[in-house]
Amino acid sequence: MLEKGLIGGTFDRLHDGHIKLIQTALNHCEKIELWLSSDNLSTMKDKRIMGWENRRGEIIEHFKNYFPKQISIGMLEDQYGPAVNDVSAGAIFCTPQTREKCQDINIMRLEESLLPLEIIEVDFSLAWDDNPISSSRIRDGEIDRSGKSWIPEIFRSSSMSLSKKVESKLKEPFGQLITGPEEQPLLAMEKALSVIPPESIPIIAVGDVTTRCLEMIGRPAEIALIDGLTRRKKWQESDEIDHSAYDFTIDCESPAGFLTPSLLKSCESAISSWKQNGSSHLIKVVGEEDLAPLFLHPISPLGAVILYGQPGKGVVIRHCTEETKSHCRTLLEEFEAVY
Repeated sequence: MLEKGLIGGTFDRLHDGHIKLIQTALNHCEKIELWLSSDNLSTMKDKRIMGWENRRGEIIEHFKNYFPKQISIGMLEDQYGPAVNDVSAGAIFCTPQTREKCQDINIMRLEESLLPLEIIEVDFSLAWDDNPISSSRIRDGEIDRSGKSWIPEIFRSSSMSLSKKVESKLKEPFGQLITGPEEQPLLAMEKALSVIPPESIPIIAVGDVTTRCLEMIGRPAEIALIDGLTRRKKWQESDEIDHSAYDFTIDCESPAGFLTPSLLKSCESAISSWKQNGSSHLIKVVGEEDLAPLFLHPISPLGAVILYGQPGKGVVIRHCTEETKSHCRTLLEEFEAVY
């Protein structure tokens, strides 16, 4: 067994791949040093990355039986850190993605007349789709920390019906309610936009009134879903929604009280396209879009904001987090299959 091993990285949102890497190092070394990228380094990569103290805290919590005797954690201020001149380390642990950086470290060590570190490569942990689990995929909303899909597989092939159990749970606003007079929905929407941080994107609007209000304010949603109705009745002002404000229009079907593969595919297509090139989408639903947030939260990137109207009360703001994704997946699991 080696005396000391090194691991460097961001370690954002500790996931199964991170755990496998650290556990492998523990199996090979009496002690390991973890060097986590500083906040300055990590925010250059992605502003959604958790703060250094939070990342450190998650590792300590998971591996608490190894602290402080076998694991120590330091702050990485550059891409190579102390590995270049550490005389007591015998190995460095990496994934296939970071092996090249470890090779660079060994070249620099040889230039300093130090022995190269043994490079121990640990294979990726794979997600449900056989692609690697990664922090970036988690931030982009594709998978949870164990690599599982946020959407139960059955929704990709079958229409699912709203159960009475789920219906009772949806009666209360799922998010922050911004109140305003029903006859002047712009007032609530203006208040809502004023409290949403500018970095919270994409903004996703569910409902004709919500979509139209954002257009009137001059801030169309990146993704909007409409069905021509409000309170399950034809809304005449739906005809005034400006389709030209969006790069693409998608048509789908989802009857009232149901979630369909057609709706899911349309939402996934719009979000994927936005992530790739920032294009905006208007999704026209034949049926109803009321239940769409139960799809939108699980498939949206962390940091997205979903807005929808609460009849007679105002507009609801819900930020997309791992917590909201988990909550929606639990509700989806309680839907009933249609045979």
